Amino acid sequence: MSSCCSSINYSTLFRSSMIKQTTSIACFPPLFCHPKAKRYWFIKSRYKSAMGDDETQSFQNPRYVIKKVLARPQHEGNGAIVRRSIGRGELKNLDPFLMLDEFSVSAPAGFPDHPHRGFETVTYMLEGAFTHQDFAGHKGTIRAGDLQWMTAGKGIIHSEMPAAPGENKGLQLWINLSSKNKMMEPRYQELKREDISEVKREGVTVRIIAGESFGVQSPVYTQTPTMYLDFTLSPGSQVQQRIPESWSAFVYIVEGEGVFGEPSAAAAGSHHALVLSPGDGVEVWNRAAKPLRFVLLGGQPLMEPVVQYGPFVMNTQAEIEQAIEDFNCCKNGFDKGKFWASLR
Repeated sequence: MSSCCSSINYSTLFRSSMIKQTTSIACFPPLFCHPKAKRYWFIKSRYKSAMGDDETQSFQNPRYVIKKVLARPQHEGNGAIVRRSIGRGELKNLDPFLMLDEFSVSAPAGFPDHPHRGFETVTYMLEGAFTHQDFAGHKGTIRAGDLQWMTAGKGIIHSEMPAAPGENKGLQLWINLSSKNKMMEPRYQELKREDISEVKREGVTVRIIAGESFGVQSPVYTQTPTMYLDFTLSPGSQVQQRIPESWSAFVYIVEGEGVFGEPSAAAAGSHHALVLSPGDGVEVWNRAAKPLRFVLLGGQPLMEPVVQYGPFVMNTQAEIEQAIEDFNCCKNGFDKGKFWASLR
């Protein structure tokens, strides 16, 4: 099949992300089966507690760490380095989450023109800046603390390239869309650092990217119900955060080390993803001498089949084949790609 989107480098696009799989998302076992659930309540903490939910003083079903994955560096895009936690062999997905990359990119490396269909990408900058361009004429730069929430829907071709000297660091999360939303029109939500609500209390700082914490709600609208919180805990501090009980949830540690789920758990350090058991909330302690920074992510499972081929995520193999044809022929959502290339 000939391609009319000929400006895109196919070998770069699919080199390390060529995935073709069908996945049924399994539910976790009931929390009351956890052997540590009862003795949790008899362990007294010597740390002050900052509550992420002002109306709750304890959890009936606290969440525990049931899987720990180290995100190791790998090459992605054009010379970029990412640490992938969700989306690697040990943790292929966590419904509704498809991928989480911690990226570190210096020019001229980056993520040149490439397509997406069927899910959302959430880019959150930690250091430096990235410039985004797409075939619909949208262009912008996000800097440290800024957020871009892109719903690819039926089709986007875009580029993401570093826009500051030195290393440009951030997190990119892929969130699946339900079958009814996979072919929706693309949309963007972009928040500058000063537009993201921040709460500070008793040694705890939380930036509320999506969802709610300390009674503060993010303005971001999520097609798939999602929580995205950026926590920093000073040494000796502690926090409790409520999570909807039916949601999948995990933690990704950006800096430092902390204890998650129960006081007697082993500490986990930076670049680890921690999958949490079912429950109504999680508790975290920082017993180290340095600050602990982590993101807490939760999402409502879609419970739908997942078929993924690189940057296309659909429900059936036939839909993947249609996505490839639509992209190659610049139609059905990829129409504007025929004469478009990003400005370098």
